[in-house]
Amino acid sequence: MAGAKNHDYHILPPSITPILGSFSALTMFFGLVMWMHPEQFSYGSLIFGVGLIAVLYTFYAWWADVINEAQAGDHTPVVQLHLRYGMIMFIASEVMFFVGWFWAWFDYALFPVPLEIVIDAETHAFTVTNLIGQEGAAALMQWPPKGLEVLDSMKLPLLNTLILLCSGTTVTWAHHALIHGDREGLKKGLWATILLGLLFSAIQAYEYAVAPFPFGGLNYGTAFYMATGFHGFHVIVGTIFLAVCLGRTYKGHFTPQQHFGFEAAAWYWHFVDVVWLFLFITIYIWGGWGAPVHA
Repeated sequence: MAGAKNHDYHILPPSITPILGSFSALTMFFGLVMWMHPEQFSYGSLIFGVGLIAVLYTFYAWWADVINEAQAGDHTPVVQLHLRYGMIMFIASEVMFFVGWFWAWFDYALFPVPLEIVIDAETHAFTVTNLIGQEGAAALMQWPPKGLEVLDSMKLPLLNTLILLCSGTTVTWAHHALIHGDREGLKKGLWATILLGLLFSAIQAYEYAVAPFPFGGLNYGTAFYMATGFHGFHVIVGTIFLAVCLGRTYKGHFTPQQHFGFEAAAWYWHFVDVVWLFLFITIYIWGGWGAPVHA
């Protein structure tokens, strides 16, 4: 039973949350597919919205249960170990997710193919044309494509790199403060990390606003925005993760002996930092080498 302390695990009453999460994700998926085919389905966006709300509620309900279990003392050493295994596997899956975007980037960069992507403004349908043998194909067979201006890696991207590196030190400060029982240091470290994460997101949004190339039309822009954009999404998720930990800190949660919730957030944040370093080196520096820089 929940709360029992005479064994290495705990058994909870059956919960509807996993079933709700499964059906919510399925609803969101079908809604998204229908949304992409408005000529056949009229309510795709509505179904997607219902599924998304249900998924967000599942997040809240499930994680609230986990937090309550932790506060009730149900997270025995064996349970904590398995939670760590779960977080490690989750981060490993995220690593492979980004491997896909890096793979696409290196494939485009090392073996450029003259492709032109045209998106219809009304139907949002897209066509991909191979330009081999056509005028202008040679310009697209170099990387970055000839005539394309790239972002200056030594300006906003470098600033964001320094911001994330600083955030890695502040979250480590918070972690060490927690281990040594310094609650004020924990709060200050978390506040600093969250503010740095918000600053990073704001600068990246501005960078997108002034970028000299669009999302569609060329594989350079598509690969750039997909890789850096998904990383930006992970920064937002990590910032929310840390904000929840900050709220729990003010409620008196976490002890030097049991603080896996914070530990998982710190792991995730360090993962985000490392991915950005790879993005900065391969996409901003190496990927834009030799191309004209946008003023």
